[in-house]
Amino acid sequence: MDMNAFRLDGKVALVTGASYGIGFAIASAMGQMGAKIVFNDRKPELIEKGVAAYKELGIEAHGYICDVTDEPAVQEMIAKIEQDVGTVDILVNNAGIIKRIPMVEMSAADFRQVIDIDLNGPFIMAKAVIPGMMKKGGGKIINICSMMSELGRETVSAYAAAKGGLKMLTKNIASEYGQYNIQCNGIGPGYIATPQTAPLREIQPDGSRHPFDQFILAKTPANRWGEAADLAGPAVFLASSASDFVNGHILYVDGGILAYIGKQP
Repeated sequence: MDMNAFRLDGKVALVTGASYGIGFAIASAMGQMGAKIVFNDRKPELIEKGVAAYKELGIEAHGYICDVTDEPAVQEMIAKIEQDVGTVDILVNNAGIIKRIPMVEMSAADFRQVIDIDLNGPFIMAKAVIPGMMKKGGGKIINICSMMSELGRETVSAYAAAKGGLKMLTKNIASEYGQYNIQCNGIGPGYIATPQTAPLREIQPDGSRHPFDQFILAKTPANRWGEAADLAGPAVFLASSASDFVNGHILYVDGGILAYIGKQP
């Protein structure tokens, strides 16, 4: 096998919400494999922070202020990217939010906001880049799904609904545009150790693990939380020509949690 199939040299990779966290890890890996990195965020200070962080890794990244739910703004951003960097070859729909609210206490406005960012956003982004990919003769779309694309859990009704919908949008894009050499796949992260989840992993005053930390370890065969870097390899694979016959697939990077019933109490 030609290992150069995993290279992304010269490809323009747009990763939404990639100024930090999972998106940053994925975009950094793609940059190290030769891709030209483009990302967006809604806040100018996050764009500046992201560009500086990529520069520290020796990656020249282009940042754009854009809300993925604003279709005219997205179309304008894509046109600007094509002018500044080139046609988007790889789109990673990473931007998303979660609101942990019991369903009967959640307002319809909060529910709609989660759906808008986590599901409508990827639809708007994919719609904006697909014509350029078709004209160029192919492309890769990677949707960051979730284990909540498969499972339910307390307080995440909107998030689970959005991610379940994103899973099916992934399959439909693959079905509709596979004939144009466009592959659309998803990555479903497990529980990832990030600054946002750090409080859930803090050792308690009595020396014990946080109850949620214990819960995750008991449910995960790998017996650990994932790291953002664990998503880099799968993302590079799905963005590269090594995955040209992989389409409509959701790759769960979860340490085996979806395959496991959990430890006996």
